[in-house]
Amino acid sequence: MLSNDEITAAARGLDEAERSGIQMRQLSLAHPGLTIDDAYRVQSAWIDLKLGAGRRIRGRKIGLTSKAMQSAVNIDEPDYGVLLDDMFWQDGGVVATDRFVQLRAEAELAFVLKQRIAGPGCTLFDVLNATDYVVPAIEILDARIERVDRTTGATRKVVDTIADNAANCGIVIGGRPFRPDTTDLRWVSVILSRNGQVEETGVAAGVLNNPANGIVWLANRLSRHGIALEPGQVILSGSFVRPVDCRKGDTLQADYGPFGTVSCHFA
Repeated sequence: MLSNDEITAAARGLDEAERSGIQMRQLSLAHPGLTIDDAYRVQSAWIDLKLGAGRRIRGRKIGLTSKAMQSAVNIDEPDYGVLLDDMFWQDGGVVATDRFVQLRAEAELAFVLKQRIAGPGCTLFDVLNATDYVVPAIEILDARIERVDRTTGATRKVVDTIADNAANCGIVIGGRPFRPDTTDLRWVSVILSRNGQVEETGVAAGVLNNPANGIVWLANRLSRHGIALEPGQVILSGSFVRPVDCRKGDTLQADYGPFGTVSCHFA
């Protein structure tokens, strides 16, 4: 287990990497015994720094929801991060790339809550009843920690990603909001294009068989820390496509068919 001083130092390192645009080395190399619990402590300490600087929590994100991705990083559950008020962009908006280090993007569904959800014992029906509406979204990802170590060539581990706020840095929501009981969420599909070229396609069942199950998992997981999901919060339920690299000048569009499109431009 990392000491409190080591947790604080790691959080400050992440904060500096984000501000400077210079990635920090992998925490898993500096601390070979780093555990998942340690990684969440680092994430929490970094979010506390941001809250102390005036940011507000607007929601949560869930990642690593597919069996393929979990197997790739050798874990058996998803991970989660925090959505802050400065992470939201308008549909069709311009995202300034100089704010970020190494951009990628995914397509997923966002659940906007009208009621509080708390575990343990949260169920799929609890989530559906507590959701005001579901809306198409693009999640913007960044890497404040090196994905590949500059010296050893080692690839980052899941603990690095978790500490790095589960790689989240932004969200764009758009398209047509809909009630979660008006469609079979498993069959919502997306075509994700970059500069007019199709990069990825996917079906929402790839997220734990139903994207609402991601919210179930999160509510029950956060209950260990006495945290609930609150009314008005936006919860990203997990991607059902692989991440797409994004660079300055790229335009990204996620087409959700009958549920509309959501897009952004990286400038």
